[in-house]
Amino acid sequence: MATKITIQHPATGLTKTGAYGFSWTYFFFGWFVPLFRGELGVAALHLLFSLFTFGIWQLIMSFLYNKQYMTRMLEKGYVLKDSSDNMAKARLALGIAEQADRLPG
Repeated sequence: MATKITIQHPATGLTKTGAYGFSWTYFFFGWFVPLFRGELGVAALHLLFSLFTFGIWQLIMSFLYNKQYMTRMLEKGYVLKDSSDNMAKARLALGIAEQADRLPG
């Protein structure tokens, strides 16, 4: 089961809800998930891999997708913006350093 965490882009102030853990959404909807999140290139690759592996890719990615999505968001500049307890759990699950969730200023 995925655990939700709030993330925020410090420059724009845009706040999103991210997740880590097993993705039931990806399990049922597969490559549509990155498509609806605006990641067209990722969606195209996932569709291609799902077709070539006859759906096995979708099963495997259900375990990995949330972590990969959160990693991409953090690389784009988003930071964790939640309670300190939730952020500590997310840092542990995502394998990120503590400084990565601090807002500047």
